[in-house]
Amino acid sequence: MDSYILVSNKKWHINLFEKLNKTYFKQKWILIDSNKNFNIENIDSIKPKRIFIPHWSFYIPNKIFQNYNCIVFHMTDLPYGRGGSPLQNLIVNGYKKTKISAIEVIEGIDEGPIYLKTNLSLKGSAREIFTRSSDKIFKMICQIIDKNLIAIPQKGEPVLFKRRNPEQSNISKLDKLDLIYDYIRMLDCEGYPQAFIELNGFKYEFTNVKRNKNNLEANVRIFKY
Repeated sequence: MDSYILVSNKKWHINLFEKLNKTYFKQKWILIDSNKNFNIENIDSIKPKRIFIPHWSFYIPNKIFQNYNCIVFHMTDLPYGRGGSPLQNLIVNGYKKTKISAIEVIEGIDEGPIYLKTNLSLKGSAREIFTRSSDKIFKMICQIIDKNLIAIPQKGEPVLFKRRNPEQSNISKLDKLDLIYDYIRMLDCEGYPQAFIELNGFKYEFTNVKRNKNNLEANVRIFKY
C-alpha cells in the first residue's frame, strides 16, 4: 500500500486531508501538522511515495526533500514571485488573480521544477482566498497522482518577493480607500499580523472589511500596547 503525507498546520487544510483520504481510500494518508513531527526519523518510518505541502512556514530539512519527493504549492506564477508572503505581495502590486504552482522542493527557495499550474482569484479576504486555494490544490494533487506527472524546469527571469514584516501592516500612511481595503483583507486570516494603526498609546486592528461606494466598513479591535 502506497503512503502519502500532507504537511500543513492550517485549519482550512483539514478538509483537504479528509477529501484526499476519502478519494484515495486504498492508500494510506497521514497528516503532519506540527513541525516537531516533520523530521527525517518520522518520515523514514512512514516511507511515503510523495509528500504534499500546501502551506508551511517552517524550514524543510534537506534530508527530507533529498530522500523523498516533496511537492509544495506556491501562490504565484513561478518563476515570478519566488520568496515569502506571496499573497500579500501580489495584492500590494495590484494583482487581481494569480496561479498556484505545484513545484518539487529543492535546495533553492521556490526554484524547483513545476508539475502544473492552476488559476486562482485574489478576491475576498486572505482566509477566503486560502480556502479557495485549498479546493484548487485538491484537484492538483489528484492530477499529480492520477497522471503521475513529471516536473519540468522553470523558464523565464525570476522575480523575488521579500517576506513582509508586522510593521508593514500599519495602514496609517495609506491615502486611498482601495489601498486600505486591500491591506485589511489581505491580512485578514489567523496567523497573519492584521492591518492596524497606533494612536495615543492604543492599537486599532481591522478585520472583516466591506467596501461601499464611498467608504469602508470593518470590525476593529482596540487595545493598549
